[in-house]
Amino acid sequence: MPRLIVLNGPPGSGKSTLAQRYVDEHPLALNLDVDRIRALIGGWRDVPDQSGPLARAIALAAARTHLAAGHDVVIPQFLGRPAFLEQVEHLAHEVGADFHEIVLLDSKENALRRFVSRADASAAVALDELSTMYDRLLAIIASRPAARVVPTTDGRPEQAYQDFLHSLS
Repeated sequence: MPRLIVLNGPPGSGKSTLAQRYVDEHPLALNLDVDRIRALIGGWRDVPDQSGPLARAIALAAARTHLAAGHDVVIPQFLGRPAFLEQVEHLAHEVGADFHEIVLLDSKENALRRFVSRADASAAVALDELSTMYDRLLAIIASRPAARVVPTTDGRPEQAYQDFLHSLS
């Protein structure tokens, strides 16, 4: 049975790294990065209220196709609101896939520090906005009891990956 895995967490928590490693080790698994899809939409920055929902709809369609073919899908994405999580979970049930909601989490202070140290930290997210995002993520975790939290520590990607794999069992 294919898996539909959402890797949630604040920017810099290791979502992209773990998603890529997972697909590298699981033939035909798909690393479905919604931000990459959004970047393929012309003028997306000028109309974020339209390009974001469109990118998520495209991601859901791609996930449906891939899961129906019997292959795993990993969606590495910060999700601080429940709507897309609920859509993804519903999709998994529709196509008979196992649904896994994993949240990569470090302390708020460490998350802020990790974000600042990233090479792409200039990516237009202010620290106060990141702090608010982190708080929204904690609210999401509290509202979704099936979500599994995987602690992350800067500089320990191997441990995070092993903990992530363990959370899938």
